[in-house]
Amino acid sequence: MTPSQSRQGFVRMPDAEFEAILIRAAEEGARRALADVGLDGAEAALDIRDLRSLLEVLRFARRTAVQTAVRMFTTSIMLALLAGIAIKLKVFSGGP
Repeated sequence: MTPSQSRQGFVRMPDAEFEAILIRAAEEGARRALADVGLDGAEAALDIRDLRSLLEVLRFARRTAVQTAVRMFTTSIMLALLAGIAIKLKVFSGGP
């Protein structure tokens, strides 16, 4: 079936045919994009799962590192305050 043309030279086609062409083009584009980054073939799903698990581990490590840094900072502030209080109250002075 040859699509009809309007007076301005535009091509007109049924919506269903146009959508089928768009779907085919999108699928082909996705295949090419995955092939360009090396994620095509039988192992592609496994590779993507591995990448997702690696990202999850990196996020967990970053979150743990931030939590550890906050705990260390809080602990050092508390120790400094306790040392200041001990010095102020002369807890470690040798005198009676």
